[in-house]
Amino acid sequence: MDDDKLIKKYFYKLSKNNPSSLYLNDDVFFDKKRELVISTDTYNEKIHYKNLNHPDLIIKKIIRSSISDLICKGVKPKYIFISASINKFLAKHSNLILIINSLKKELKKYQILLSGGDTTFSKITSFTVTSVGFAKKIIQRNETKLNDIIYVTGNLGDAFTGLMLMNNKIKANKSETDYFKKKYFTPNLPFDLYKFIPKIASSSMDVSDGLILDLERMMNRQKLNYKIHIDKVPISKKLKNLIKQNKFKKENFISNGDDYQILFTSSPKNLNKIKKLASRIKIKITPIGKIIKEANLILNSNNENLIKSMKIKGYLHTFR
Repeated sequence: MDDDKLIKKYFYKLSKNNPSSLYLNDDVFFDKKRELVISTDTYNEKIHYKNLNHPDLIIKKIIRSSISDLICKGVKPKYIFISASINKFLAKHSNLILIINSLKKELKKYQILLSGGDTTFSKITSFTVTSVGFAKKIIQRNETKLNDIIYVTGNLGDAFTGLMLMNNKIKANKSETDYFKKKYFTPNLPFDLYKFIPKIASSSMDVSDGLILDLERMMNRQKLNYKIHIDKVPISKKLKNLIKQNKFKKENFISNGDDYQILFTSSPKNLNKIKKLASRIKIKITPIGKIIKEANLILNSNNENLIKSMKIKGYLHTFR
């Protein structure tokens, strides 16, 4: 059983009397009356980070992936709470200083305030981050409209490539390896877009577990489908070169998670508006498909549907 099915089967009913929970079908809690928005994420050693070799980078990845949940809803993160289960290695003075210095930089970069948390001892480390913001309105899932255009910010696939390199699944030169590892640990969040998402998006979420999986989650309670053009999905020049040199398939790199870009839908009438906005705020925003009535389509350059041949639609936690 994966995490989506577990929530639906065991926890969904418990949220029915709490509309602010959005019935556990979104990434945030939203109390409209109090204008309060909250998200919580947990990160475990060997699952979300391979080891503790770079504690300063781990904390950056954790903070950025956590506040991403609010940004994609059109909410500015204000406070964060961090709870950590740490072992003897992580509790060393040198490692704690690395974490603190890195955390200080992240708080300053995104103008957020550390506001509390908890610490415990454990052989296996983990972090839980709660992010808090305030808004009169948020952009939820399941609000896509027929013929809406599907957009994604930034580039996809770099973080997954970094993970593959760290796991020795693929090879690259040192310059490429350093680039992809950096993208894995420090995703470039489209932070400033939070101000504009409520004005342009009909539905929105971040790409945390993979483009296709997250797109299907974004519209999972609607009787609508999607058409995606693989050729239009944005990737970096370095990933493009790596794919070409090794004769890899692009579709195996663009839906594997850890991107933390914003995936959203918008009316076709906003096409030029979004294009001008992207240029003005210097955030890459790419139209990659549209919302349709017919069956889901993932098309390559030959207009072949890749739905069945795609190895991975995204990452799911499984419980046995």
